[in-house]
Amino acid sequence: MNPAPNLILVGPTGAGKTSIGKRVAERFGLVFVDADQAIVDRTGASIATLFEHVGEAGFREREKATLHELLAGHGQLVSTGGGAVLDADNRIWMKQRGYVVYLQVSVEAQLKRLGRCTNRPLLQRPDREQVLQDMAVKREPLYRDVADLTLDTDGLTPPEATVRLTQLLAHRWQPIEENA
Repeated sequence: MNPAPNLILVGPTGAGKTSIGKRVAERFGLVFVDADQAIVDRTGASIATLFEHVGEAGFREREKATLHELLAGHGQLVSTGGGAVLDADNRIWMKQRGYVVYLQVSVEAQLKRLGRCTNRPLLQRPDREQVLQDMAVKREPLYRDVADLTLDTDGLTPPEATVRLTQLLAHRWQPIEENA
């Protein structure tokens, strides 16, 4: 058993962090927190708007501050944005403040799942497959480095992935309570 105050999901866009995360949070009695939505709530701007006005670097600064604040809490399942692992401090905080699950997905499955998605700024290009491949090359080692557990979500529906992940977590992770 690996005790930790939070459960944290990392992985590329389209891996199922939100859809699986909500279900797993419910099963474990955790508060589900989508880090990207928390950024939107704090700034009052969509992710696309932030990218447009402050660029990726400005977005990453806001992501880092939000993630640091979120991970100070406990009893949560935090679904991170796909690029949250790019920052070394984020990776350190994740390891210190949570049990980290890497939801792995192939580029082929990402393309199918994302369809014509328009709310992911880094994918608003005609060469989506190449963008996803490039992201995978850069981010895959970082996901693996931070992860306590990896689950391949290819070929699994969110309910199937939830069952599998819940079974794995029952034997590997123990939520710990912290005094406020």
